[in-house]
Amino acid sequence: MTKVALAGLGYWGPNLARNFDDLAELTWLCDTSDERRAEFAPRYPSGRVTGDFDEVLADDSLDAVVIATPVPTHYDLAKRALEAGKHVLVEKPPAMRAIEMDELVEIAAARDLVLMPGHLLLYHPGVEKLKQLVDAGELGDVLCIYGNRQNLGIVRTNENALWSLGVHDLSVILYLLDEEPSEAVAHGNAFLTPGVEDVVFCYLRFPSGKIAHMHLSWLDPHKMRRITVVGREKMVVFDDMELERKVTIYEKAPWKRAETYGEWQTRTGDISSPKISTDEPLKLECQHFLRLVAGDGDRAKVARDGAMVVRALEQGARVRGRRQAADALTPLDDQARATAARRRGGWIGHLDRRGLVCRDKSRRARHPGRPVVRS
Repeated sequence: MTKVALAGLGYWGPNLARNFDDLAELTWLCDTSDERRAEFAPRYPSGRVTGDFDEVLADDSLDAVVIATPVPTHYDLAKRALEAGKHVLVEKPPAMRAIEMDELVEIAAARDLVLMPGHLLLYHPGVEKLKQLVDAGELGDVLCIYGNRQNLGIVRTNENALWSLGVHDLSVILYLLDEEPSEAVAHGNAFLTPGVEDVVFCYLRFPSGKIAHMHLSWLDPHKMRRITVVGREKMVVFDDMELERKVTIYEKAPWKRAETYGEWQTRTGDISSPKISTDEPLKLECQHFLRLVAGDGDRAKVARDGAMVVRALEQGARVRGRRQAADALTPLDDQARATAARRRGGWIGHLDRRGLVCRDKSRRARHPGRPVVRS
């Protein structure tokens, strides 16, 4: 049986511990918190508990390491685990920079190790159904995809909405379209924590002409977990907030131009909802990782797909506007975040109302009586 170590017992770690305790031999639990180690040690008496990650890596009998620590630590811990000869499952995103992710992919390939990002939604039976519909041509040519991932909370302080929430929908969009975006642009603003954007809108364009959009926020009255795929023949919605109708297929589409006015006519047909398995996505993800460790499946592909997501995130993180900053939407450590907030005055791009108001006041002072026209 595969011997697995888990690093990180915070928000998501306990769920991973539960699954790997059932599916493999959970031999190590690692966390820097004395309280968490004391809490989880009695639950998994067969596993050793430590606060020293190097102690875990020194175990020659250990096969794999699962990393569920804060995002800024992912790259360093994953790199150390790979260099120690361990297979790695690391929660999203595995790295904050594309160059870091590429390095992890190279190390894993050179040592024939698994490097698997924790893109949980890819293992949701509802998303798998979307993939089947797209690949089978049931929707016709896919024209666009858009995702809504919003709620009031949980407010993050060390990663913004693009990197925390967007990585879910982005991984699904790239999985469905099976191509890398040629353009990714994100606009957002930090309202609660300086330098950490709470609301982000991200636009993607692909070489095939397809487009995608994501609305990401933990500052919203609605809890939404929805992905919509618009095809030329049919449209489909995956709604993870629905208890039963997770996937709904709409036989709706543009039909033809009217001969009289040249306007498009539309057609509307049946609405159906296929039965979707209730298997736990996290369990399916853990099982896939263990199969890769055992030698089944394409190890290199999961690592490359993870790198593609990080590249798209980094590309989208470069906000375009009057005050463009290359690091505007990238996750920042505490010191860099504070510096960025001071440099930008707490706002980003051209979305901030305060910047417009200040500019308007300045124009009025210079040209009294002249109406202000915003560029």
